[in-house]
Amino acid sequence: MIKNFFKNIKFWYNNARPYSVPITLLCWLLIFTYSLKQGGDAILGIAAYFGIALVHLATNLSDDYFDYKRLIKNGEFTNNEKSIKCKYLRSGEATIDDLKNVIIILLSTSALIGFILFILTGWGVILFALLALPIAIFYSKLSSRGLGDLAVILAYGPLMYGGVYYVMTKSFSIDVFILSTAAGIFVNTILYAHMLMDYDSDIESGKTTLCTRLKTKNNALNGLMVLYFMGYISVGIFGVLTRNYYYLLTLLTLPMVIDLHNALAMYNKNPKSIPNVHFWHYPLENWEEKKTHENAPFFFRFMYARNISTYFMLLGCVASIIG
Repeated sequence: MIKNFFKNIKFWYNNARPYSVPITLLCWLLIFTYSLKQGGDAILGIAAYFGIALVHLATNLSDDYFDYKRLIKNGEFTNNEKSIKCKYLRSGEATIDDLKNVIIILLSTSALIGFILFILTGWGVILFALLALPIAIFYSKLSSRGLGDLAVILAYGPLMYGGVYYVMTKSFSIDVFILSTAAGIFVNTILYAHMLMDYDSDIESGKTTLCTRLKTKNNALNGLMVLYFMGYISVGIFGVLTRNYYYLLTLLTLPMVIDLHNALAMYNKNPKSIPNVHFWHYPLENWEEKKTHENAPFFFRFMYARNISTYFMLLGCVASIIG
């Protein structure tokens, strides 16, 4: 029984797209280190992370739940979705009811953590939970209406940062809101780069995203640079307001952003192109294997966008610690 229990946990964890967990951890780590410097409670901050992580996994599974119901209703999957989307449901390894029950368990466990934090810290926890819950449950529907970017920025920015800071310090902060804007934007650039490379298929399927709303792939690429610019401006303002200019270390990622822009511009012209790979592009998991696959051009740019956000968060953590 115990063996099956852990086997089920592993099964659902793998289906909840665990590759996205590290960026959640790093995003949380930035506000955690800052809150510690403000006298925050480390144990409460760690407890908040586990609640956030459970909601994140539930959100990924909720995305599968609504997408699967939509795709079944339409009667067919697109070629891409046939290969990867909801594979565990289509194979019969799990049912849609199993998926719904797991989502409920994850959200209920997160709610229990939230309730304990509410008892220990106050009503602010309820406020952030009520704002975050609709995003977690209805992210798929928001995304299909071109509101996925806004949802991600809010979830990983003001809601996560405001909530963790409140739990750790029992207070609110306008400075934290500014920092959260930068963090939310940098997390969203990963999603945005993904959508940019999916531009043609999204247009063909009639899916609405922020990229498709911008009418052309070139406009969408420029939109990515606007997002990065807004992120750098926000963290710069935060550094000035807090008089911790070490946050300007995050500008060290700017050359990588320009490099990513060039790589995506190349992708817009030729989706089969792969730029020369250099040491600053790494880590690229299983790249020696992936580079031989048809999707290698996509994976390279997607992982590179993730790495840029990772380095941004790590440099922000360094600034919080030494500033």
